Amino acid sequence: MTFVIGRDREDGPTGTLGTYRARDGSEGAPLSLDLDGPHAALIVGKRGYGKSYTLGVVAEELARAPGVAPTIVDPMGVFATLAKSADGKPVPATVLDSPTVSPSALDPRSWCALLGLSPESAAGALLWQATADASTLEGIRERLEAADAPATDRRAARNHLDLAASWGVFDPAGLTATDLAGPGVTVVDVSGLADAPMNAVARGIGETLYRARIDGTIGRLPWLLLDEAHTFFDGVAQPALRTILTRGRAPGVSLVAATQRPSAVPDVAVSQSDVVISHRLTARADLEALERARPSYMNASLAERTPTEPGDVVIVDDATETVHAATVRRRDTPHGGSSPRASDWTSQDG
Repeated sequence: MTFVIGRDREDGPTGTLGTYRARDGSEGAPLSLDLDGPHAALIVGKRGYGKSYTLGVVAEELARAPGVAPTIVDPMGVFATLAKSADGKPVPATVLDSPTVSPSALDPRSWCALLGLSPESAAGALLWQATADASTLEGIRERLEAADAPATDRRAARNHLDLAASWGVFDPAGLTATDLAGPGVTVVDVSGLADAPMNAVARGIGETLYRARIDGTIGRLPWLLLDEAHTFFDGVAQPALRTILTRGRAPGVSLVAATQRPSAVPDVAVSQSDVVISHRLTARADLEALERARPSYMNASLAERTPTEPGDVVIVDDATETVHAATVRRRDTPHGGSSPRASDWTSQDG
């Protein structure tokens, strides 16, 4: 019998996550993840213990499942390998290495935060009004130029806008929900971007997917997967992520956030997650962050149950109010997240 994390019924698509881990470390019964309904999931673990690997396993299963549309935002450039040849059933994947989003995906407050301008400042107020009135960079620039304000304030706002334009991530013809709602997984590679434009892309994608489900313009249920999620919860992407966490269930939008620093994500990211997958953690602050949200049915602390080996996890499943010790299965596509070693260098010249 296969237990399905995230649901207490029999029907609907699932994805193979791994196997139960017996007390002696041996392999037990199969363990799957529900892919039928919307979920908020959190994957945590210290560096080198399999956090990104597990996110890749979830992405592989979602890519093969019917009725869902997974998008993975890749800040480290390690998930393009999902598009490589797979062992067994193919993993349909598309890699976007120069993603853009529409400027209208950000509201005026987010534009000010993105460019480090206080809305109460003269330049910030100008930018606020211009971004509220226009949906393209050129349109925003024209409104700044035409504003009835001192030239120094208009110039300051324009210089900040020019900085955003230099990132190359804003385009009225940027990613749409339809672009992201096809079969297979879409890998959005933002590894070449600094934190601010990276956040802008994630914000645009999150807003676009949520709105599309509210409006009914896409049929498949979107799943947004984020690696190094603390980077996005700490930037302008946070409002979109918070919306999905707190209101995504009704329209059917899921979020899977992976981080090695659970203490650096807001409490809502932990408390709203109905599935928590924890690899090894040792930092006190990270353990305490999860402990604050420990459900009453978990009769031992996470610190007492934390696994010690790479690939081993403890899973807290709020749908069934159960806790599981498991080992994540091997990926079918190559893992791109391993760290290089000096011993790998075999050349004798130089």
